[in-house]
Amino acid sequence: MSSKEESCLTLASGFSFDYGNLYGAGKVTANDVEDLAEKLAAAQKAVETMRATGEVRGHLSKDGTPERVLFTQLPYVAEGNLNSPASIARLKEFGSSLQNTVDAVVTFGIGGSYLGNKVLFDVHCGEFWNAKSVKERNGYPKLYFNGNNIDARRTADMVEHLITEARLKAVHGQPNTYKVVLVVISKSGGTLDTMSTFMVMYDALKQQEPLLNIEVVAVTDPAKGEKATLLGKLAEEQGWPTFSVPDGVGGRFSIFSEVGLVTAACIGMDIDAFLAGAQAMDQACQTSDIYKNPAKLNAALKFIAAEKYGRDIEVFMPYADYLKSVAEWYVQLLAESLGKRTSREGAEVFYGRTPIVAVGTTDMHAQTQQHQDGKKDKVVQFVKVAKWEQDAIIPDVFPTVSKLSEISSIYLSQALDVAREANAEALINDERFNATLILPSLNAYHLGELLYMLALSVAYEGELANVDAFDQPGVEAYKRLMGPRLKALKK
Repeated sequence: MSSKEESCLTLASGFSFDYGNLYGAGKVTANDVEDLAEKLAAAQKAVETMRATGEVRGHLSKDGTPERVLFTQLPYVAEGNLNSPASIARLKEFGSSLQNTVDAVVTFGIGGSYLGNKVLFDVHCGEFWNAKSVKERNGYPKLYFNGNNIDARRTADMVEHLITEARLKAVHGQPNTYKVVLVVISKSGGTLDTMSTFMVMYDALKQQEPLLNIEVVAVTDPAKGEKATLLGKLAEEQGWPTFSVPDGVGGRFSIFSEVGLVTAACIGMDIDAFLAGAQAMDQACQTSDIYKNPAKLNAALKFIAAEKYGRDIEVFMPYADYLKSVAEWYVQLLAESLGKRTSREGAEVFYGRTPIVAVGTTDMHAQTQQHQDGKKDKVVQFVKVAKWEQDAIIPDVFPTVSKLSEISSIYLSQALDVAREANAEALINDERFNATLILPSLNAYHLGELLYMLALSVAYEGELANVDAFDQPGVEAYKRLMGPRLKALKK
């Protein structure tokens, strides 16, 4: 652990929050944090209550009824919890059932039902998973995403691609029909983006039987009987297996539930390690000492930076291609949780930082000009991977070209880190706030730590800002307008 003087909080796992470029003279000060002591104490109690009971002051569901917030339960696998030993075992059995039997999985979801799943896929599989052989994938299927946008061309392209894959398998005389599992994720079953593209693909692929064999898995509200959702009833009628979208867990927090873990199961990701990392972070964040609690410290420093110093844009900038989807997931987390018109008492506050996705070093050549010379209204949040599983040395293949020879004989990771350090130093030299989250390595455990810290941070910041971090009334505004217009198209 660290002290407030060191400006770097390091957990036993090696996960670190280096906030030295966000805290100290000319930045957020110790006095600023002291001035927030009363609110921080109240926030600590509120988060403790949420963790123990699920109760969040003033929080209501979109139907206007009291609703518990249960995402802090998800890292703990126990009887009676949302993740139980039986539910985790069933996920693993589902994953095993796909090995060497299913050619492709297509998951349909939007919001957290897509963004979180894409994070797990990117970190575990990388970009070229679908180009690998079955053996290289350890028997697990190819995996595709759809339903995250209503895009007619891409949906048609995916249908054509799967049909082509099936024909190639048949031409090469491989045994068994090309098998596709469609995983459709929707709490209600009425999500326009998800269900429209699912129905288009389901119908198009069914028409190709027996060239393809299609199965469906539904991830939806677990209610049964009269209380069952549209998708739940459809799954029961069609005999589709189901997994749960749990009550009390908003989509942006659902990566730790069956909503995200179903994708982890499809690719053979280590579910136990992922949840263990989240659990370790939750336990580290139970201390009231702000300088030892990563989530509370992150929330407090960024709250102060925005409210006192006008830094109300957050650039989330991982230095890793396969963490770009984490930045995209974080955009939803921050925007939906903290972008609020009113306080809990109904007063207009228009709170919230605007989140922006960036990737180093890509966006050092695209966005950094604005970060460095534009308005001083941003906090840049870097993410560093300390040790890479693969790390090539730059070879001296053109020794007569001095400019290129100068960068030879160093690891790619060293070049990447020098770029990040230079970016961070240039920014803070001009009083431009930034901080760095450091993962010891890029694996399921440390990913669980990172995502859970960010999720818990918005809970703390919601308390500091006195807004409900768990509703999303602004989303309902466009839905009220969209429904009648869709119906009118059928007339």
